[in-house]
Amino acid sequence: QVQLVESGGGLVQPGGSLRLSCHASGFTFADYAMNWFRQAPGKGRELVASVSSTGGSIYADSVKGRFSASRDNAENTVYLQMNTLKPEDTAVYICHTFSRLNYWGQGTQVTVSS
Repeated sequence: QVQLVESGGGLVQPGGSLRLSCHASGFTFADYAMNWFRQAPGKGRELVASVSSTGGSIYADSVKGRFSASRDNAENTVYLQMNTLKPEDTAVYICHTFSRLNYWGQGTQVTVSS
């Protein structure tokens, strides 16, 4: 079955950096776009970044120039490099793909606070 497992979250000071990873299994990873969403307390789920099967990426306006998404098809892993983090980036970051159905990871908490 499809599994998406995120890692790399944590507590970081404003201006700091984190790199999230999402390891995928149960489907042909290289054939599918991979997405990063986030959900802050009391807010809806927001698409942060999307990486196509060929590696092209798009970003939410709120993270453009600060976040970079990439993938390693040999490792079945998608990454989210987050730089210049702000308190408003605090959220659970969730990996997602669509392969006939929506598949979601369990999420990893990112907290940006001094």
